[in-house]
Amino acid sequence: MKLTKILVFLPLLFPVFSFANSGTEQTLDLTGHWVGYVSLALFAVAYILVMVEEFTCFRKSKPVIFVAGIIWAMIAWVYTSQGLPHGTEIALRHNLLEYAELFLFLLVAMTYIEAMRERQVFEALKVWLISQGLSFRQLFWLTGFLAFFISPIADNLTTALITGAVVMAIGGSNVRFVSIAFVNIVVAANAGGAFSPFGDITTLMVWQKGIVEFSEFFTLFIPSLINFIVPAAIMHFFIENESPSAIEGVVTINKGGIWIVALFILTIATAVGFHNFLHLPPAMGMMLGLSYLMIVSFFIHQKADDDFDIFKKVARAEWDTLLFFFGVILSVGGLGFMGYLAITSEVMYATLGATNANILIGVLSAVVDNIPVMFAVLTMNPEMSQGQWLLVTLTAGVGGSLLAVGSAAGVALMGQSKGLYTFVSHLKWTPVIALGYGASIYAHILINGV
Repeated sequence: MKLTKILVFLPLLFPVFSFANSGTEQTLDLTGHWVGYVSLALFAVAYILVMVEEFTCFRKSKPVIFVAGIIWAMIAWVYTSQGLPHGTEIALRHNLLEYAELFLFLLVAMTYIEAMRERQVFEALKVWLISQGLSFRQLFWLTGFLAFFISPIADNLTTALITGAVVMAIGGSNVRFVSIAFVNIVVAANAGGAFSPFGDITTLMVWQKGIVEFSEFFTLFIPSLINFIVPAAIMHFFIENESPSAIEGVVTINKGGIWIVALFILTIATAVGFHNFLHLPPAMGMMLGLSYLMIVSFFIHQKADDDFDIFKKVARAEWDTLLFFFGVILSVGGLGFMGYLAITSEVMYATLGATNANILIGVLSAVVDNIPVMFAVLTMNPEMSQGQWLLVTLTAGVGGSLLAVGSAAGVALMGQSKGLYTFVSHLKWTPVIALGYGASIYAHILINGV
């Protein structure tokens, strides 16, 4: 495929958060403008730098934030020169709102994880698991099933952070185990989130739109389970059947640790309740949950020999990941605002047909986070049967597992693993994950084809 054709298809991967109309102002079609071509090229270069971060040590947030600023500056220049000074501002503010909700959600989750780590919650869990005499293979399956069944209740990102911290605590010195276990967690968390309205932001969007009813999501349980089991069964044989080194002594959870775990569960419940019953953004519920932790941290800090400081936990969040999402969402938003969404709808659904297009959606969601991909589908709103909407819900949820950068869970674990789990280490298992991807689609067609 020629480079020009590749550049044409790039915006099809990222047509998110665009506007058909910007308030009362006219929108311009920049898909054939030099600004559109330059923006596509810049974003392609930026994402290549993200993929080779392991080799260049150039943090993934830096190129995408730079490109986001350049893209929106060029769009604003074109609109201003055409006498439309406010259209770009309205669109950009909408993108910023989308990012703010994601940012606040992730920041609270990361702060809780850091607080639990500092209170030695995961260290205590590690010692308990090792005391059970479990081998690395058994731990591999245990963390996988935990990720699969926690994700529908919480979300795939939070689940990955929790189970990933356990894996790091148990097998941090075993690079091979950590790498494979993290791949397994990403697959399991994404698969578990696909059959629940609360398991992933993409399923939340589909449910909120009223396209799929609450109970209908659970018809995806068996296809999701197959998506997790197939690659896990293969990876199982590549883990040495040995046990972690014995740990002497007893690890005690620091004061307030159990309270923090309980508050984290309450925070997730608050976020779900805010969205489900009050119709408020889940991020607002998460921020209320952060206040729980802030209040409790005050009393922990009052202990004579304890310097627990909640703001230090906030500072230790994975800021490179948080800023990476800023760059991606704003860059993608700019490409979508230029007018590539209509091209996507025509090429994918009118030409390929619903089934092929929805399978391709899952593959595309592996290139970037599945949130923009699903948002694009919902915005296009193609004419499809209920079975096809369930199919795209499944593929967008589990397709992100094909690459490490395809879901929030994978991106977050790359930051958490301290170099043990990378884009390349995940890529080695992509053929195996693809087998599970195909098997889950086949299972859905058999079970839910009617």
